[in-house]
Amino acid sequence: QVQLVESGGGLVQAGGSLRLSCAASGRTFRRGAMGWFRQAPGKEREFVAAISGTSGSTYYTDSVKGRFTISRGNAKNTVYLQMNSLKPEDTAVYYCAGKGVVTRVTLDEYEYWGQGTQVTVSS
Repeated sequence: QVQLVESGGGLVQAGGSLRLSCAASGRTFRRGAMGWFRQAPGKEREFVAAISGTSGSTYYTDSVKGRFTISRGNAKNTVYLQMNSLKPEDTAVYYCAGKGVVTRVTLDEYEYWGQGTQVTVSS
């Protein structure tokens, strides 16, 4: 059984930082991709960042470029999202996701999803 478990969310003031972690069990995504999505109240889930398991290439949505960094652990079954210079509009539930192929990584066509972790940024 494949499981993705997120951690690291919380409440932070604007301008602060948080680091999200996602640990995968049951399989690795060495030949696929892992990504982060978020969903704010009343809004659709949106892509945040992704990383290729093969090349290590990273992808970001424009609104987080320069502020967020996605990275992976040595075992490649862990992915992190370092979030700096947080803004109130970053408030959302953040979801970790994994897929077995490195295609369309910015779309929510992922096979596996975590339960989500809440990130709240106060102004």
